[in-house]
Amino acid sequence: MSQPPWTPLGGLLGTERFETNAAGYKTLLGWLGTFGDVTKVGVEGTGSYGSGLARYLRRAGVEVLEVDRPDRQKRRRSGKSDPLDAIEAARAALSGRAKGKPKSRDGAVEAIRVLVVAKRSARQARGKALVQMRHLGYSAPEQLRCRMKGLSVPALVAEGKGLRPGRSPDPVTAATKASLSSLAHRISSLDDELAELNERIEGLLVATVPELLGLFGVGPDTAAALVMAAGDNPERLHSEGAWAHLCGVSPIPKGSGKNSGRVKAHDGGDRQANSALWRIVMVRIAHDPETQLYFERRVKEGKTTHEVIRILKRYVAREVYRYLPRA
Repeated sequence: MSQPPWTPLGGLLGTERFETNAAGYKTLLGWLGTFGDVTKVGVEGTGSYGSGLARYLRRAGVEVLEVDRPDRQKRRRSGKSDPLDAIEAARAALSGRAKGKPKSRDGAVEAIRVLVVAKRSARQARGKALVQMRHLGYSAPEQLRCRMKGLSVPALVAEGKGLRPGRSPDPVTAATKASLSSLAHRISSLDDELAELNERIEGLLVATVPELLGLFGVGPDTAAALVMAAGDNPERLHSEGAWAHLCGVSPIPKGSGKNSGRVKAHDGGDRQANSALWRIVMVRIAHDPETQLYFERRVKEGKTTHEVIRILKRYVAREVYRYLPRA
């Protein structure tokens, strides 16, 4: 970890390396203090490798600014190294180019995030194991294939768990049964793991954002994605418009000249939050009479389906903003 200090006019005073642990963070802050009062520090990767440093600096009363990595063109011209990245981060903080406040990652939302990481992994592993069971069933010896054909997921898993490889004299049948049984027990174990993770996540959501869960179309998965985008300190989002921009649902200009005034959907922002808003809108279009009437009216006015969905996502983002966790 490298860190440069600056003169008031932006001159570089020096660079130094420190260990990425508590002792290193303390030494870093002490070194910076030898050049004057430390008011703000730019940190790259506050949500990953820089999270420990960001937490330490915040606890020490230093303002931390989220710094984006240098653009590729500049990196090609200047090269890449830890000191160069640190200098670029300091310049971004000093010039005001870096304005974003990082997530604090010190409360219930961070607890939800780490549980969701495990949940996604378990869900993906379960899906892969289930696909493998299906494929093994399609290519299994005839008698075994007939037993596994057309079963629902619960029935397939139950059938797989009940297979006894040792009772088959044919080595291919025995090996296929052993594989199916292994996958079925894995899926069953993952089901138990997912149930426990869901219980933990829902408990945290109820304690943190109960009103958000009460909105039409908002379930535990969508609520978790939205609060994870906001973080434990959503006050860093200075307005409802900033929240919409973070979720990638704020319209941005599309044309100029005679076509000025046209807008298009924002394709940036937090894609998990954007996906959550899309799912909420789809549920409301399918089941909410008020949303259905609005959708039909805007389509009759000449809006495309895509445009109406974009408008509804923006509306839902505005609605959700009122129920984000507050400090």
